[in-house]
Amino acid sequence: MTETHYHRYAVYFAPAIGSDAWQAGSQWLGRCAHDGLLRVQPEVNGMSPLALAELTAAPRRYGWHATLKAPFSLAAGASLPQLRERMALLAGSLSTIPMPRLQVSHLDDFLALTPVGDTTGLDHIAAACVRELHALVAPLSEAELQRRRKAPLTAAEDAMLVAWGYPYVFEHFRFHMSLTGSLHGRVPQEVQALQTAAQRHFDGKTPDQMDSLTLFAEPHLGADFVVLDQFPLAS
Repeated sequence: MTETHYHRYAVYFAPAIGSDAWQAGSQWLGRCAHDGLLRVQPEVNGMSPLALAELTAAPRRYGWHATLKAPFSLAAGASLPQLRERMALLAGSLSTIPMPRLQVSHLDDFLALTPVGDTTGLDHIAAACVRELHALVAPLSEAELQRRRKAPLTAAEDAMLVAWGYPYVFEHFRFHMSLTGSLHGRVPQEVQALQTAAQRHFDGKTPDQMDSLTLFAEPHLGADFVVLDQFPLAS
């Protein structure tokens, strides 16, 4: 059987496929990364469906998730079966943990679900994903490094970018599930309407535990990311 090749992969947290928490996030973004189908987005007071679609375009491409290991290409000689095997072993070595309460927050210049309270368990799982899968990851090209550096990075974040392929790892990691792209230049009333709509939409529909690692893939450059598999953590 011919092995399927993808442009890039990513290791994310995602709620169980088909769960209320998964469906809520997919509906908010307007696309399900499992079946690839578009979803009708919720209404936002004073905002047209087209405007909401534009503001959620960036996270919609990646699917409903929180980043654990940011998108990467496989190293020379590494394969998708090897990645799946390593992820299964890693997931089995990590324990399911309760998810802190998630709230709609203004993070930098976008909206996201972020945890309230202790994030030690989330931070530990994210760090394990970065470390344990790194041997299968190709180094960033110079063009990729320069693209990442368009965002203002501290010296420490730039060092993480070079060493690990992503600037926001380990002590710089912040668990979040993106709800919008950049809101730079948007009027406060519009941002407040989005935040209110998101709070209403996700009420009672956020994940209550982190119980799996999810492998996503980008089929070709610029394509929407799709779910390949979920690997359960130890119970």
